[in-house]
Parts: sequence; C-alpha cells; structure tokens
Amino acid sequence: MCPAHTHELNSMKYVGRLSVLLIAVLLVSLDAGALGIDSTKVPVRKKRPKPIKKEYTLGLRLNTDGWSVFFDRGKVVGAGRRTDYFYDLVFWQIELGEKKHPQETRRSNVSSTSTNTSTPFIYGKANNFYNFKLGYGKRKMIAGKPEHGTVSIHWVYMGGLSIGLEKPYYYEAYVSKNGGPLIKEEVRYTDTTQYLFSQTSQIEGASGFAKGIDELQIVPGLHAKTALHFDFAVSKERKLAIEAGLNVEFYTRAIQLMAYQDDRPYFVNGYVSLGFGKRWADKSKRRRR
Repeated sequence: MCPAHTHELNSMKYVGRLSVLLIAVLLVSLDAGALGIDSTKVPVRKKRPKPIKKEYTLGLRLNTDGWSVFFDRGKVVGAGRRTDYFYDLVFWQIELGEKKHPQETRRSNVSSTSTNTSTPFIYGKANNFYNFKLGYGKRKMIAGKPEHGTVSIHWVYMGGLSIGLEKPYYYEAYVSKNGGPLIKEEVRYTDTTQYLFSQTSQIEGASGFAKGIDELQIVPGLHAKTALHFDFAVSKERKLAIEAGLNVEFYTRAIQLMAYQDDRPYFVNGYVSLGFGKRWADKSKRRRR
C-alpha cells in the first residue's frame, strides 16, 4: 500500500473516533437536561420547618362583675389545617378572679372620735368572693385568611369546675357595748352590727386583707363559657389575641356579696380578655418501631 493511501486511511479513523466521542458527550448532556440534573452542582434538599403543635397564653380578663387572670395551654388538632397560623385547638385553662357587685362603692370617712382620715371601705360589703376555675375546651376556627399578619376568628367553648372562696369583709368601727364608751373594734356585717350601716360615722375604714382569712369558706361549683376569639398572628411563634364572650357559674349555695342585696347561687357575666403567649413545634422524637 502506498504511503499516501495509508495517511488518508489514518485520517479517516481519527475523524471517526472524534465523531463517536462528540456524539457520546451530546447524548449524556441531553439525558442530564431531560432529567433536570445540574451536572455542576449537587442538589441540596432543604428541610421543611416543623409545624406548630402547641401553644400557651397568659392574660387579663375584665368581667362585668369583676376581674380575673388566666393561663391556658393547648394542643393543635385536625389534619385539615391550612397553615401554622390558622388551626383548631383543644386546651386546658386555669383562672383566678374576684366577684364584684354593681352596687359597690368605696368611701372614706372621718370618725367623730378621730381626726385622721379613714381607710377607704366599701359601704354595705358583707363578703369578698374569689373563684379558682379549672376548665377544658376547644377553639375552632370559623374565619380567617392564611396570609402573614392577618386576623383569624375562632369560636371558643369550654366548661369545668369552679372553687369559690368566700371571705368575710371586716370594718374598723367604734362600737359601744352595754351603753359604755365607744371602743374601736373590727366587725363584720351581722344582725347585731347592722345598725352601724345606718350610722356610717362610726365606721373608720376597712380592715386589712388578712382579716377573715381564718373564716374562709369553700363553695364548689361549675362554670361554662362561649366566646369569639380574635387571633392577631403577627408571628407564628408569638400569640396576641382578644376574646369577648359570655360566662355562667353555678355554686352549691347562695353567695352574699352585699348586706342589702338578694343572695344568689349563680353568676352570669360578659367579659373581654387580652392574652399574650407563645407557639412552638413538638420537639419530641417519634419512637422507632
């Protein structure tokens, strides 16, 4: 074979090998593009944040017949929730408050036997009444938009036990015994001291809070409430809410708050509350089967 023919044959073999290599590279590139694979970067899968599972709230409640402070802790329920801001909740709540009568008014008096201004007192007050409530309920979302910074509206209903604490209300008054001179004593409203309430000049003021603690009486009862709960979800980790509703309480006997008012074993009131709190994901790990 002549040298010219041999050179031509070698050139054809080189061109053929180069063509095969180019075709292979092209096919690999096409396959990677079709599969969405970036050959220059290793794909990194981002972890999704854990969904909100629990929350707690601490707040102040203003009732039409008093005041209270409360704490509740809840757990998210329902698999059909749309976002971490809007969901249904079951919760436990504890509440401590005091009942007030609409006729309560504070007065200050100057005793006929003293030139000092008296401690303010509530004229006609017979007993202080405090209550400790334990309840279980549900908060169900009825309206709201799943956008950051909007408001969700929930229906709340709950019920539970109420432990009433009745404490006598004492006055510092000048009392005359058997026609003798006036003597300063601590007295409460009874049938024998009711005349003092028609002669308020003999009342100097209210006794200290500790007076009457040893006469505290426990009155058990039940309570229930329903309300609308407005949740301002500025952040999914924080809680800010306003609640307005109706509360009912029943006790095993009538409660006397004022001397000249009818006693009754129940209370019905409206309320508005403001609550602050926190939400968080459930950090507990599932056990491996």
